[in-house]
Amino acid sequence: MDIENLSSPTAWLGNILTDSPHQRALCEYEAWWEREGRQISEATDRAGTPSVRMFDSAGRRVDQILYAPEYWRMVKHGYRSGVLWRSFEEKSLIPTYLFIYVTGFYDPGLACPYTVSLSTSVPLAKYASDDVRSRFLPHMLRRDDEVCQGATWMTEIKGGSDLGANVETVARNGGTRWLLTGDKYFASNAGAELAVVAARPEGAPRDVRGLALFLVPKFRENGELNYTIRRLKDKVATRSVPTGEIELRDSEAYLLGAADRGIYLILEVLNCSRVANSIGAVALAQRAIADAMSFARQRVAFGRPIVEHPLLARQFEERYCQLRRAGALAWYAVQLLNEVWQQQPPYSERYHLFRLVAHLAKYWTAEFAVQTAKWAMEVHGGLGVLQEFGVERWLREAMILAIWEGTSHRQILDGLEVMERKRAHHLLLKELSGRAPAEELHDIGARIDQHLALPADQKQATAAELFDDLAMLVARSLAS
Repeated sequence: MDIENLSSPTAWLGNILTDSPHQRALCEYEAWWEREGRQISEATDRAGTPSVRMFDSAGRRVDQILYAPEYWRMVKHGYRSGVLWRSFEEKSLIPTYLFIYVTGFYDPGLACPYTVSLSTSVPLAKYASDDVRSRFLPHMLRRDDEVCQGATWMTEIKGGSDLGANVETVARNGGTRWLLTGDKYFASNAGAELAVVAARPEGAPRDVRGLALFLVPKFRENGELNYTIRRLKDKVATRSVPTGEIELRDSEAYLLGAADRGIYLILEVLNCSRVANSIGAVALAQRAIADAMSFARQRVAFGRPIVEHPLLARQFEERYCQLRRAGALAWYAVQLLNEVWQQQPPYSERYHLFRLVAHLAKYWTAEFAVQTAKWAMEVHGGLGVLQEFGVERWLREAMILAIWEGTSHRQILDGLEVMERKRAHHLLLKELSGRAPAEELHDIGARIDQHLALPADQKQATAAELFDDLAMLVARSLAS
């Protein structure tokens, strides 16, 4: 086990960063976290939910989120370092996901603003009209503290999985702009300067085909607030991203892409975030194992450090092996996304392969992060449940990663859909040829085909074990 690399996210990335032009920048970014960021992150988590100043002294609505100045220094440092602008400069998403990994090792919550900013800038760059793109995108790619943040607001009070039935925000064509009215219930990065928002144009069907994607600025053209924050959520973790309820009242918006293609754009946004979620989950698991190892090497019980006790030593070896597999699966999703992110519908077979891998990675890495964070608390014993030692934070953070961007069972069902409709599993198994035993690939392929032939209810009800086995096989094959 490469123990020393566990305590450094850039060292752990190892081969990925070999000859990378970003290696120096990432090492400097990690050094900043060790020097300043850790303390700011810990203080932000202890402080809990920030407050909102709704009005200024003149009675004007401002909806200012009241974080400590150090919080904003932490947030802006990542943007200055290149979490967003580097990807657009290179036309590659690799730099952003590398920075998200390092961020997630120290603060999984802070990885969220960077993720949703990416998920805003990508559709803005791909689908906005030339004038809208030139007006807004440069502000998101700034390299100073004036950078604009993004947000992705889809979910309403009835839930986020069934968008076709649950999105009630209405979009009215106002000529040069659209006007949106509705409420977003779980809006991460509340207060962002730009947001991509799911809404239903007037008269559109009441299903997913009726959804469209819009860009909503924080301010109207006359300078007034374009949306308001009803309240911020008191979450169990991810306190480094303000999540709130957003009110849209004839909010000015710009249509992205064609109105009848909105669901495809929405899924593109979600898949960018799902890949980031996978990367963040692996980073969190590495942090939890690293903290557990540091403690176990200095904690003495029955005459020797507890890491030398055979049972715990074996568990460390197993966690380390699983971490390598989770990292290989998450990074495969990054690589595939980087191949296809500029595609527009109709998509290629390669894009559908990416979709399946993104579901597998999001599902498997999130579950792994939760179990690893729980195990790390157990390694610490009673100290693991005390907030003052910080270990319990990783379990709180991991529990949210398993829910964001679609719960585990949502990943299973969406993975079934892309296997059934696009036969994406055949593409995946072909990709793994030579990396996994041919007999194993044949057996899992036959199992999937048999499963897809089951009646609909039975197919869904019994899918978890199959999906888990497929994810395990892919992760193990890639890590080998």
